[in-house]
Amino acid sequence: MLSQRVKAALVFVPLVLIIMYLGGWIFNLFFGAVLLYAAYEYWRLFTKLGETPSLPLMLVGVGLVILTRWFLPQTFHSPLITVLIFLSAVVALIQYERGDDHAALNFGITLSGILYLGWIGSYLFDLRALQDGRGWMLTALPAVWLADSGAYYIGSWLGKAKMCPRTSPKKSWAGLAGAVLFGVISAPLLILLWRAVGWLPLETPLWFGVVIGLAGALITPIGDLLISLFKRTAGVKDTGNLIPGHGGILDRIDTWIWGALLGYYLVQIFNL
Repeated sequence: MLSQRVKAALVFVPLVLIIMYLGGWIFNLFFGAVLLYAAYEYWRLFTKLGETPSLPLMLVGVGLVILTRWFLPQTFHSPLITVLIFLSAVVALIQYERGDDHAALNFGITLSGILYLGWIGSYLFDLRALQDGRGWMLTALPAVWLADSGAYYIGSWLGKAKMCPRTSPKKSWAGLAGAVLFGVISAPLLILLWRAVGWLPLETPLWFGVVIGLAGALITPIGDLLISLFKRTAGVKDTGNLIPGHGGILDRIDTWIWGALLGYYLVQIFNL
């Protein structure tokens, strides 16, 4: 019989790929909900440490950042972040006056949740909204997933030297090499496929896939390690149990949001 983990993947992965393909309101609403639930998991992680960040402000902040990036031009983005920093300061001062001695830490936790899952997370929408965004989305994120698979398989086979034994004991330098190998092979093949079906221009260079695959393999593990750091500190295995066998939403998207950010900026930098 299939394991619970495999069954969940057989449902979750095709669903996400279909939503990436469709784009538009369906994509934005789905990933907006994903980021908001991830913010809730982020808040809950720190409450396990005895901290009391503001869940309402975190959710409102993430939601406002998403809506601003979705509907409004860039001139509104910086003012919104400024307002959210101010509101986080006001809430922390109120908490302290009410006797919460963790108010200073709460300020940083609340604001980091807004910026991490709102600002960084919203690059999912920015990447999909690009011209040829369907092809870029279905290149950048699957390349990250395949790089993760390469890290797992090569790391399980050859992973003696550990990268971060305290934060994530299973991650190894061999696993990182496997991620790079799978990333630089898979991303050009994805570009080749999307050129063939018309989702990317025929002139899209295959070497750009190597760039995306390499950058994703080297940089997105930081997102995974950061969430592992939070989980280790909080003394939990997963950020939640929403996805059977896979943990929480935050466990799944910790590399996705960085993959989307990298994909967006690399496309902009190379003017593709």
